[in-house]
Amino acid sequence: MKAVASLSFGLLFSVLGLAQTPDTAYQARIAAHRAHYKQEFLTEPRSPLRAQDTALLDFYAPNPAWRCKAHVERTPEAQPFDMPTYSGRKKQFVQYGLVHFRVAGQAHTLAIYQNLGLMAQEEYKDHLFLPFKDHTNGDSTYGGGRYLDFRIGDIADEGALDLDFNKAYNPWCAFSDGFNCPVPPATNHLELEVPAGEKNFRGEKKH
Repeated sequence: MKAVASLSFGLLFSVLGLAQTPDTAYQARIAAHRAHYKQEFLTEPRSPLRAQDTALLDFYAPNPAWRCKAHVERTPEAQPFDMPTYSGRKKQFVQYGLVHFRVAGQAHTLAIYQNLGLMAQEEYKDHLFLPFKDHTNGDSTYGGGRYLDFRIGDIADEGALDLDFNKAYNPWCAFSDGFNCPVPPATNHLELEVPAGEKNFRGEKKH
């Protein structure tokens, strides 16, 4: 009986230990992030989705391999420019820096931007925007690319940044027409597949 009891306790502690692994904690953080993302559609007055539509949002399973340790190289001399949107209008942005990272043993660089209009608003003056395309676009993910958001405070003094593609999300243009969604610049087209983050919407696009 003692041997059986010891084995039972051993299995219990093994299960509890497994429940507390860093990987499980990471999965929980991504799940919470995605729950918050869905909730925001219900509180935004101009949201393209209703409550029942959020059940049709689809994501890759969280994969820590797509959470990269990146380094931000500031580009303070960058000049403002007009970034096209899928509606045909343009928005003014300025490049904040270059994000250098490695994935699958390969080095990559993406530009990160500030929206000049948002910089004038107290709530968003430190907002950073990283639009990108990759080889999943038009297949498992939205053809127009995906976005990542940051705050300047997310960047450490040494330029370190937690670049997590599991948090990549679709522009609202993926759900409905009539929005001014920035087109990721050619410099932000990755020559690889990024099977992480949000996938194609499983509902019908609203026109």
